[in-house]
Amino acid sequence: MIEVLAKLGRGPVFLAGEVLECMITFTNPLSALSTSASSEMLAWASAQIHCQFHTSENRVALPPSDGIKHDVQAENETVFVPNRGERGQCILSTPPKILFCDLRLDPGESKSYSYCETLPIDGPPSFRGQSVKYVYKLTIGCQRVNSPIKLLRVPFRVLVLHGLKDYQFPQDEIVAPSNPFLEEEEGLKKDSRLTDLATELLMVTTSRRSLHLYNISNTRGKVGTFCIFKTVYKIGEDVIGTFNFSEGDIPCLQFSVSLQTEESIQEEFQRRRGQPVSFSTHARHQESCLHTAQSSFNLPIPLSSTPGFTTNIVSLKWRLHFEFVTSGESSGTCLVRGSQSEAITWAGVEQIGVDTFSWDLPIKVLPTNPILASYVSQFSSTNSITI
Repeated sequence: MIEVLAKLGRGPVFLAGEVLECMITFTNPLSALSTSASSEMLAWASAQIHCQFHTSENRVALPPSDGIKHDVQAENETVFVPNRGERGQCILSTPPKILFCDLRLDPGESKSYSYCETLPIDGPPSFRGQSVKYVYKLTIGCQRVNSPIKLLRVPFRVLVLHGLKDYQFPQDEIVAPSNPFLEEEEGLKKDSRLTDLATELLMVTTSRRSLHLYNISNTRGKVGTFCIFKTVYKIGEDVIGTFNFSEGDIPCLQFSVSLQTEESIQEEFQRRRGQPVSFSTHARHQESCLHTAQSSFNLPIPLSSTPGFTTNIVSLKWRLHFEFVTSGESSGTCLVRGSQSEAITWAGVEQIGVDTFSWDLPIKVLPTNPILASYVSQFSSTNSITI
């Protein structure tokens, strides 16, 4: 028996273009003092990253795939297929890397191997929608002699930030004292610079503020105004907006604001022509606002959500969806009743006619620092299997 342990060095969330580093440890757990202790042999082990694409058959019509489906592992087959037995299509994969050949482990002995691979910068982001899914996995395959291949899958999340692909790193490094006895891998240096660049681009883009004012009105007149200071956000940020109903001609009884994503399939891949898009609500604020002059809302963008993106098959966009309930009468929303004493009682009307209308405001949602997103990731940094 051999235990295989895979641990992602920095967490399970990465930016496209970063270097994924995984430490893979093979251990023979039997103690040397055990009477049944014996050495264990593995013929080979290899690792590869792939992206699996899943679709809803009721919503997406894809052309037939030319790929060979591998569902059954032959007893003596030595072909490493990382997506063997997986549903959907493998749309992206990196070249496989051999970790070792003919590994012998004595009782209690372990060997560790470092796997590093640059994530393709032109791939889709990780996404679990109602119509499609993009799932990234690192698969480690290993095999005993004359035994089936065993696969250890390590799922992780990929964020895509547009604009990094065209960035060229400067050739001239900053002049500084160097120690010839300390070497830093060029890939890790570039990876660090890529993360710093992404963080800087996100900060510059999402920190720009300008006043956006919108008049809220229906067919009968003005209800109020809505104010928001920016329309570009990172996941993990809060969307903040304010309402001013003091200058409205039509009383607003209630409003709600929903933070939603709009998932639409490209026309050529739709199962039915003109099929509706899919909406998902991530946060919602509702408030009764009769006789309220000003109000506000604060909607957090979950760190686990997917920023907006577009591929040849699906498009994901973000929006704020507003719903307003206004009085159907210009006055008479309350009654004032007097009594023989000096006290005055205010009482609401029992019935009132209302009008409802909605409004959508598109916003843009970008990725965030992958280290921050790792804190709330559903994936574990450590995965293991016994063979």
